[in-house]
Amino acid sequence: MKASPVLEWLDALEEQHGRPRRLPPRSALDWILWENAAYLVPDARRRKAYAALDEATGLRPAGILGLSRERLRELAALGGMMPERRVEKLLSIAETVNDAFGGDLDSALELPLAKARRAVKKFPGIGDPGADKILLFTGTHALPALDSNGLRVLVRLGLAAEAKSYSTTYRSGTAALAPHAELGCKWLMRAHDLLRAHGQSLCKHKAPVCAACSLADDCPSAS
Repeated sequence: MKASPVLEWLDALEEQHGRPRRLPPRSALDWILWENAAYLVPDARRRKAYAALDEATGLRPAGILGLSRERLRELAALGGMMPERRVEKLLSIAETVNDAFGGDLDSALELPLAKARRAVKKFPGIGDPGADKILLFTGTHALPALDSNGLRVLVRLGLAAEAKSYSTTYRSGTAALAPHAELGCKWLMRAHDLLRAHGQSLCKHKAPVCAACSLADDCPSAS
């Protein structure tokens, strides 16, 4: 079986992009609020919406539930379209943490993997990719995780197979990284961040910039 070139490719991506800036969330609840603080906006705007939510609520259920709906709507509006829907999501998140987890969601991450994944998938906007990312970036489970940008990179490089179903494509992408999971959470976080950065900056959904890509010589999709 041919050895995976992922290790060398990641080194090349880090040389090209540098080490990507780490996103601000730390706890499981932080990540869930990060995902729900904004919708279809660039990282810079999501950071601002998340920072405002942090300042107003401390990113805690009591802080969210203690604000008026008008103030929550002001915060939600910082994250783009459909702020009313985001208000409902924020309230639902806070109530679920209190009612289902006694105010301590992080304790659920120490459960066996299947139960931990089900726990975080109780929240709006968190499917399998989001759950994997939360479990990885909280350092509780060494799981391969990819966002859509990183997954697109692996598909174009021929390491993942694109299917009609996104979930099937996603499983193919994480399977390509799975042989390296023994390297631990830090390596998997690095892989997630570098592939995401490359997909955002060069290996774009439309008009990829193949001429500037450090992996172009190895990429069957390079034009």
